[in-house]
Amino acid sequence: MREEMRTFGYLCPKCGKPVMGARSIFALEASDAEIVCECGESVLQTEYDGEKYKVYVPCGLCGETHMAVCPPERVLEGATALGCAKTKQFCCFIGPEGTVEKNLRELSILAEKEKKGGEEPEAFVDNVIMYEVLSELKDIAARDGGITCACGSSRYGMEIRRSAVDLVCRDCGSKLRIPAATDRDLDDLCCHMKLVIPGK
Repeated sequence: MREEMRTFGYLCPKCGKPVMGARSIFALEASDAEIVCECGESVLQTEYDGEKYKVYVPCGLCGETHMAVCPPERVLEGATALGCAKTKQFCCFIGPEGTVEKNLRELSILAEKEKKGGEEPEAFVDNVIMYEVLSELKDIAARDGGITCACGSSRYGMEIRRSAVDLVCRDCGSKLRIPAATDRDLDDLCCHMKLVIPGK
């Protein structure tokens, strides 16, 4: 039986690159873990005392190291995100490799924008809702014909805004805006099995 792995991801505050590392659940329960950036200048560490995990996260957004205390199920099950207290953004992701990679990619784009002096101090109206909406969109997209355009295309891109996600048809350029600011927005999206961009 293959051991279940957990992937950790963060942005290195020194070199700015996304850092990912996987550890088995057995290893995480048995001993402390370290995920080191290839530049050697930052290390994510976990400590387990038998009841809870302490996760030390080098933050690529504010440059400090954050310490989060998590119950085992938050570290070992599902997907979770740890936030930066200063910027109110997620700065670390724990979960399946694909989920962590996707969120880390979005985080590095966000950090790049912040460096260039982003227009908004807050990237999203509500980070948690945006995280959930993106996750739900990923689930819908994974279904057969989950996201299509009325023009007949199934090629689309995503533009992430402060309070919404725009699905943009790559062929005709039309957009479908998915609001992503409130619990209601999330509930509305969860009712859809498929999404159709209106088309031109």
